[in-house]
Amino acid sequence: MTLTRTRAPERGVRRLAATLYGYSFLSDLVLLYPVYALLFADTGLSVWQISSLFVIWSASTILLEVPSGAWADAVSRRLLLCLAPLVTAAGYAIWVLLPSYPAFAVGFLLWGAGGALSSGALEALVFTELDHRGAAGRYARVMGRATTAGVLGALASIVLAGPVLAAGGYPAVGAASVLACLLAAAVATRFPEHRSPGRADGIDDDDGDDLGWWASLRAGVAEARAVPQVRAAVLLVAAVTAVWGALDEYAPLLARDTGVAARTVPLLLLVVWVGVTVGGLLAPLGERLTTRGYAALLGLAAVTLAGGALADHPAGFALIGVAFCAFQLATVLADARLQARIVGPSRATVTSLAGMATDVTLIAVYAGYAIVATAAGNAVAFAVAAMPYLLVALGRLATRARRAGDVGGTG
Repeated sequence: MTLTRTRAPERGVRRLAATLYGYSFLSDLVLLYPVYALLFADTGLSVWQISSLFVIWSASTILLEVPSGAWADAVSRRLLLCLAPLVTAAGYAIWVLLPSYPAFAVGFLLWGAGGALSSGALEALVFTELDHRGAAGRYARVMGRATTAGVLGALASIVLAGPVLAAGGYPAVGAASVLACLLAAAVATRFPEHRSPGRADGIDDDDGDDLGWWASLRAGVAEARAVPQVRAAVLLVAAVTAVWGALDEYAPLLARDTGVAARTVPLLLLVVWVGVTVGGLLAPLGERLTTRGYAALLGLAAVTLAGGALADHPAGFALIGVAFCAFQLATVLADARLQARIVGPSRATVTSLAGMATDVTLIAVYAGYAIVATAAGNAVAFAVAAMPYLLVALGRLATRARRAGDVGGTG
């Protein structure tokens, strides 16, 4: 009897993890990713028009991020995870069926909406289900592996996009992207979903059934504002995630500046993505890091990133790959720290607030990068972008020292 009870939660964890990995892989198996900029250019869009599409994309995500998180808390997180790829698929279909600036703008709005629907809902569902099975401590490693599955999906899309484009043009690439989204929606129906009736201490934990949309939104915002540990965790997620997430978009430019041929650029980017993949897999080891160890991780990543960029040589991308490995690990751990500190009923809303903060920070990083890169080049811009991580590392150490002093003073 005891053995049966032990195996049942473990089977549930394995099913949840398998569903999550499949969903993450298919969500990023989008063959349009490597070529959508070419689609825009071949349709006749100018650089200014393409840039404006990115702004539309970012703005739609920011505006919808928190409301969709509250919706996930009030209704069903699994439902939103099913809807997210369907909404995104509609955007991809519009792109290839009606290629034009208005269609691309609508597609980005739908893509942003799809991303907002899944952001917050996915993390909240996974943590709640693990907690329901007594395995909340495994959240970081499960999400780290899910991130790796998504990276593998993106890498597969890069490998497949060229042959599919050559065989059937943009319609074939678009059809493959829509198919991947439909498969992701089908996999999402396999997610389990439980809502806890409440915690023993009287605090409702993830019981979204008793709250409507507005109440969920208010509860999430209130927790993020009023609970110092949660507020700090939200800000840490944004600070750690945004900078290296933005730098990823500029890595091809940095690679080209090293003097390699255009055909070699993807190979250098592959080094970076291998680092990202390894970073997700290192989550079980990263869980053992203390505050000092986490600060050291960020500091090492910052120094390595700056050194690799300023090397002005293809070999420098090995260092950048190491830095991105550390950044990916730090991101997974920051998310796990946030989930562990949320105790109220609006877990998805609070997580979405972290996502919105990340998106806003991303826009600031894009603007700052453009200014520095225009004045001093991509290598210097990468090095400057590493500096915030040193500040975050120092801030973590200062907070630890202050808390240690408070404990010593009360002793």
